[in-house]
Order: sequence, then structure tokens, then C-alpha cells
Amino acid sequence: MNSLNIPTDFGPDSGGRVKGLTIVKAIVYGNIARSFGKKREEDGHTHQWKVYVKPYLNEDMSIYVKKVHFKLHESYANPNRIVTKPPYEVTETGWGEFEVVIKIYFHDPTERPVTCYHILKLFQSPIVDGEISSSTIDSKKGLVSEQYEEIVFQEPTQLMQHYLTNVTPITNGPYVHDTDFENKKVKTLDNILDVKARVKSEINQLKDKLKLARESIGRFKTELAKVQKTQIT
Repeated sequence: MNSLNIPTDFGPDSGGRVKGLTIVKAIVYGNIARSFGKKREEDGHTHQWKVYVKPYLNEDMSIYVKKVHFKLHESYANPNRIVTKPPYEVTETGWGEFEVVIKIYFHDPTERPVTCYHILKLFQSPIVDGEISSSTIDSKKGLVSEQYEEIVFQEPTQLMQHYLTNVTPITNGPYVHDTDFENKKVKTLDNILDVKARVKSEINQLKDKLKLARESIGRFKTELAKVQKTQIT
């Protein structure tokens, strides 16, 4: 049965790859964590957390995603968690932060899986250089640490092209994220421009210092030549 309503004449090798075509799919991955307020007596766990992958836009990823593999810390029973349908997420409890490896597989077997790496955040990071970390505190959900990423499909097969261009909405209502990525994009661009301006200013200062040093060396060589000439005569 063709549950995705895909024409049956498509296949991994039907017509080869679509030359010159690039399709980009934006995703969001990360975690939400909420503190218990104290250590749990039976295991010492302090937080409940959820790690996830979801689309950035309001579209059903299951049309082109076959499964998502979440690789947790080895201390967990069955650290390899496979999720085959939305929502692509794993909920657990724990006390420490660690790297979660997220591997996304596609319905088209010729497309290589995409791997993302996420540091599971349980605690708000301190302020560094006047800026707070990418994680935020939501009064209802707890700590939210997520990031935006783009999966680029270069010259996909006709089958994969069909999957990628025939997605359907997840919901008819508003589709929002816990992180305001558009605002984050603007702030990031502003920070980049600010850093570029500061680097340019520092380069100009160093050029001025270099010019002054060369002039000083030139004067020193001139004075040294005069002294040496006087000694010879």
C-alpha cells in the first residue's frame, strides 16, 4: 500500500538525479529541560528533558524523513533511540549535560543520512563577554536550547525531489518556535558587523603603529649612519 500517495513508477534509479537542482530544508533541533527542584532520591536525577528535531517551516517532515536516530550517553539503558514518526523526540531524565548525536534518515535510500550534534543543556550558561548563551528560560517549558540548521539536497533523485516538494502542513493554526530565530538572525548579523568594524579598527591601529615603528627605525638608521661616519673621519 502506498501510504504516502507517491506514484508507484518512481524508484531510487528512475531517471537518475536532477542535474542543477538544489533543494533546502530548514530544521530546528535542540532540547527543553525542566528542573525537579531537587535531586530525585532513587537515582539522583535533577531534570526531565526532551531532545528533538522538527521542521523550521510548517511542513510534515515524515514525507521525506524515514527515521531519526538519537544517540544518548552510554549511561542510559538503550542509548540508541529510533523514532520513525513525528514528533521526532526523546524524553528522559538525568543530572548531567552531554552530547546527543542526531542522525536523520530519508525515504530515498540513495540519500545519505544527515548528522547533527547537540549539547544537551540542563543549566543556564553564564554570561560571557556581556552576552548570554543561546539557551533561554521559558516560564512554562523551562530551559530551551535549540538551533536552526539547513539540510541541502544537491541534485536529488526524481524520487527525492517528489518527496521534498510535496510536503503538507503540520497544522492549520499558528506554527511558532520557542526561539525567535528571525530576531536571532538580525542580532547575529549585527554582532558580525560589529566585530568586523572592531577588527578593521584594530587593523588600522596596527598599521599606524607599524608605520610609526618603520619611521622610527628609519630615523635610527640615519642617526646610526651619522655616528659611524663621524667615528671613521
